[in-house]
Amino acid sequence: MATKEIKTYSLAEMKDKYIGKVGTSDRDEYEYELRMDVLGKMIKAARQERHLTQEELGKLVGVQKSQISKLESSANSATIDTVLKVFKALKAEINFNVKLEDNFLKLV
Repeated sequence: MATKEIKTYSLAEMKDKYIGKVGTSDRDEYEYELRMDVLGKMIKAARQERHLTQEELGKLVGVQKSQISKLESSANSATIDTVLKVFKALKAEINFNVKLEDNFLKLV
């Protein structure tokens, strides 16, 4: 009995096929939402590490508990100012990297 070789695909190939190639609006939107989701998870992990409730963090930042909840579930509705205030309240360092072609600009 002959064995049939199974074709495998990389994650990049699957994204290209089902979401769109890099640089397309669908792919850009997907990548943005993914980064915002990761950011929200990072905020939640940092909050839990500090043993704070969403309500306590909200008070430190000056926002309602519901806004912290929304931020943790998907940070794409938050302003950069709010995100910075949250990380400051958590006493967490946040770094931004900007890539211009092959050069990175790092803001700390």
